[in-house]
Amino acid sequence: MPTVFIKNYGCSSNTADSETLAGCLKQAEYILAGSEAEADLIIYNTCAVKGPTENRIINDIKQAPKNKKIIIAGCLPKISFERLSREVRFDGAVGPATGGEIVSIVQRVLEGQKIVALVPLKEKPSLTLPKLQTNPVISIVPINFGCLGRCSYCCVVHARGHLQSYSITEITQRIQADYELGCREFWVTSQDTASYGRDIKTNLAELLGAAGDLNGNFHIRVGMMTPNLVTSMQKQLISAFENQRLFKFLHLPVQSGDNKVLAGMCRFYTTEDFQTIVEAFREAFPDLTLATDVIVGFPGETAEAFNNTLVLLKKTQPDITNVSKFFARPKTVAWNMRDGLVDKEEIKRRSTLAAELTKKISAERNKNWVGWSGKVLVDERGKVADSWISRNFAYKPIVIKSSEMLLGKTLWVEVTEASTTYLKGKIIK
Repeated sequence: MPTVFIKNYGCSSNTADSETLAGCLKQAEYILAGSEAEADLIIYNTCAVKGPTENRIINDIKQAPKNKKIIIAGCLPKISFERLSREVRFDGAVGPATGGEIVSIVQRVLEGQKIVALVPLKEKPSLTLPKLQTNPVISIVPINFGCLGRCSYCCVVHARGHLQSYSITEITQRIQADYELGCREFWVTSQDTASYGRDIKTNLAELLGAAGDLNGNFHIRVGMMTPNLVTSMQKQLISAFENQRLFKFLHLPVQSGDNKVLAGMCRFYTTEDFQTIVEAFREAFPDLTLATDVIVGFPGETAEAFNNTLVLLKKTQPDITNVSKFFARPKTVAWNMRDGLVDKEEIKRRSTLAAELTKKISAERNKNWVGWSGKVLVDERGKVADSWISRNFAYKPIVIKSSEMLLGKTLWVEVTEASTTYLKGKIIK
């Protein structure tokens, strides 16, 4: 059989898509190559959320060996198909979450056909499709496809479409099946987990309650939630998070600390709403890990508005802040915005200031964990030899050293050092 290499970019939803593509192709007896050089056909499963990411992907495709068949999958073909057609060579273009259809698409491309399949997804892929996990300990479980948002800067909604949720039964059966295969950490993921279930008369809190009641020794990490959709189920959600199986980890992207900018972004909440949610979760879980996202340089962001973002970050003290420079993306409202544009050099300056502040906050937050001891799950190999990354109840990454095979093991550790992005620990038992 021909060999196929899958190169993945982007978010956990994309990773889940790639795992399903790999699983379906393996089941069809295609050989999965370890590199581009070894493959007859390369699938680039792409991301389109940022301009620099798009540029990097296009550059990677340009560097592909000339004798290889190429399929470009994921969000980018649905966002920047015209640019791809101008700048790179490809034999197939398909959207995100292609699922089992990838088998026939690969076959047709190998037979010499050129395939462009970018019609809107009528049905989300089944959660029972085979998948080949990137990490044997971690199962990434998509809970819905698409979202309810219409953020003026976001192009992903044009790629993944409107909300389609999986049923609670489908999701819990996938978790249970993967647990029996050895998974011990589950990422419930989507473009916006807080939108889950609104189309099938349920919600995220009910899903987490059902998942938390499953049998087994495992943990659940909940993906990004839009603040305005959290508010309507806040008490129910906090109650669900009380289950010991849920990591006390909250990814709540604020994007700006200025209400006028938030309105321009079509983010339907205020900075006060964001703070109220953070305060409620921290009251219930004092050691909560808070992650957020910030975009600097959005059109209309004045010096005062940017300063409001810095003030909000100082006030709420997120453990993790992903700072992004604003890049106008095709097919978005912001693509055509001309009023209040921020100079590129000023965006760069603001990004540097925000990043420096967030690193300082993260470092200070992590120092509070020095001396902590408790149970962790080892879920990843470290970057250096004999190092492992483990996670405690708050999903804090704790790096430990051992020459033993620790992946998937539960250990007791003590935190001995703290840095900006991780903790160091020693094994107690």
